[in-house]
Amino acid sequence: MSDIDTLCINTLRTLAMDAVQKARSGHPGAPMGLAPVGYYLYRHVLRFNPDEPQWPARDRFVLSCGHASMLLYALLHLFGYDLSLDEIKRFRQWGSMTPGHPEYGHTPGVEVTTGPLGQGFGAAVGMAIAQAWLADRFSRPGFNDLFDYGVYVLCSDGDLMEGVSSEAASLAGHLGLGKLVAIYDDNRITIEGSTDLAFSEDVCARFAAYGWHVQSVADANDLSALADAVEGARKETAAPSLIRVRSHIAYGSPNKQDTAEAHGSPLGDDEIALTKERLGWPVQDPFFVPAEAREEASRAADAGRRAYTEWVEAFGRYSQAYPSEAREFADGLAGHLPEGWEQALPRFNIEDGPIATRVASGKVINALAPVLPNLLGGSADLAPSTNTLIKGDSDFSKDCPSGRNLRFGVREHAMGAALHGMALSGGVIPYGATFLVFSDYMRPPIRLAAMSGKRIILVFTHDSIALGEDGPTHQPVEHLVALRAIPNVTVIRPADANEVVEAWRMAVTIQDRPVALILSRQNLPILDRAEVAPASGVRRGGYVLADFGEGAPTLIVMASGSEVHVALEAGRALESQGIVCRVVNMASWELFDAQEEEYRKQVLPPSVQARIAIEAGSPLGWERYVGPHGTILAMRSFGASAPAADLAREFGFTAEAVVKAAKRVI
Repeated sequence: MSDIDTLCINTLRTLAMDAVQKARSGHPGAPMGLAPVGYYLYRHVLRFNPDEPQWPARDRFVLSCGHASMLLYALLHLFGYDLSLDEIKRFRQWGSMTPGHPEYGHTPGVEVTTGPLGQGFGAAVGMAIAQAWLADRFSRPGFNDLFDYGVYVLCSDGDLMEGVSSEAASLAGHLGLGKLVAIYDDNRITIEGSTDLAFSEDVCARFAAYGWHVQSVADANDLSALADAVEGARKETAAPSLIRVRSHIAYGSPNKQDTAEAHGSPLGDDEIALTKERLGWPVQDPFFVPAEAREEASRAADAGRRAYTEWVEAFGRYSQAYPSEAREFADGLAGHLPEGWEQALPRFNIEDGPIATRVASGKVINALAPVLPNLLGGSADLAPSTNTLIKGDSDFSKDCPSGRNLRFGVREHAMGAALHGMALSGGVIPYGATFLVFSDYMRPPIRLAAMSGKRIILVFTHDSIALGEDGPTHQPVEHLVALRAIPNVTVIRPADANEVVEAWRMAVTIQDRPVALILSRQNLPILDRAEVAPASGVRRGGYVLADFGEGAPTLIVMASGSEVHVALEAGRALESQGIVCRVVNMASWELFDAQEEEYRKQVLPPSVQARIAIEAGSPLGWERYVGPHGTILAMRSFGASAPAADLAREFGFTAEAVVKAAKRVI
């Protein structure tokens, strides 16, 4: 290791120590141990332009072990990103650009929001999927390097203990994602102590069994060995690569190196002084960045700027040679939808029903696929049940990376994380499907995608106890409210096939958050829109579907999804008994709550306090709409194994039950 390399690496180490100490909070140990790895990647491997952090052809660096955020912040500062030394000094403080764990969109150069261990690793797999798809679709003779970026993920013992990484690694090996390089920080320390307490597997053998190319580096400080390993990984194009690197947590600390104490607590002023003395660093000058280190880092940044200029020029030539491909690529990155795409959306007639909304969704997907060429996705081994295959298109595979049908296998954890990574890569509209009850497996990546403000389309079918004979293990009860509880997620539960069309319209149009489509297993009648309001009302979340009787309503019945037709049946029955009833379709709480107050009051007049909500799920949340004088017909237990009609009767999801409830609240 040269003197300048040592200087730059120790700059990273001491910045991490000082920032954590000033904040009195954070994780100094991993950044100190991994500083050589981070430095080598940014100085000699990664293609990046700090002035254009969203350059499409940049290499992606994912810090899956997000607790080591000060390593990433120190790297971004040193290598020229818009992250000042003052922001480093404000680590973990209110309003700073250096939060405790990296957040996409908050700090320039941060590619993925990380912290929940394993999620960054899974997202990196999704990024590599997107890269392979984009490169295969858009590369042309003479322009094969335009879309040829790599994905590098730095992960820890904790990342590899979490189940999501196992699923994602298995998938990546199966798909042969040769642009994916994972560097495993084997520092042998977790919060509780040595990894020997709970983790004794042979990680390299495990990844070799997954189909990965595996190498080991005995010492993180051996830049020559690290360089050889990275070069070997880059040459291996038929499989993803794992590089196991033995590091020492809190490297250089006389008393805390290789101890759990250095994982999640500041070193302390005295130990920092001793460490700086050992490293030959000025003790009384916190946040010291030598000019020589800045100059060395600027060489990498300048090389990236030149590469960026060359890429822009090359893309200009590509645009002249292949104008339609260039336009499609640029529009995909910008989120622009093709002109007239909505004309491809189908319309359903009463004669087309009854039809399950999951089946209607499949028809919409196949109507959109020809006009949205970057729409791609799949399911967790449930495509025949979720109706999510793009017919006539091929499967994404190592031999056909331009295929749009993704076979995730029985891997909901990995599917969710990969969708998040695909969305972060840009250029694609990713969707994934499973049964609603298994959305539990996907909550972490949905939550992170919501934080990142990235659109992933989630197709959740078999949405209630009407699933039937499979019983309570597969019948979702609390899952709707759990999804609705995640900020910045739009949940839509359509009532019939035409509302599915509107739900997909919103899912494609909304680009700053995940959209979850909640769909039925059972057939539902297609509503006669000559008798009820147009399905376009779904765009506003909640809308007046029908008023039964003359004059102002004395009762409001609200429902979503498969319970809407029950509410309509009840409304007609109540009208025959002289009760003026309004039926409101609450397909999406999030869209409804975003409407202006005047509209919301028109739909739900405050003067009408007799209200009923009916939904075959948890009642939580409906209180905001029914008010103190209303009632909620919902599930207050798990379901049961029986035919759907029997379950509806036993659990009270019938028009007769609604009529009885109406007479109680009026």
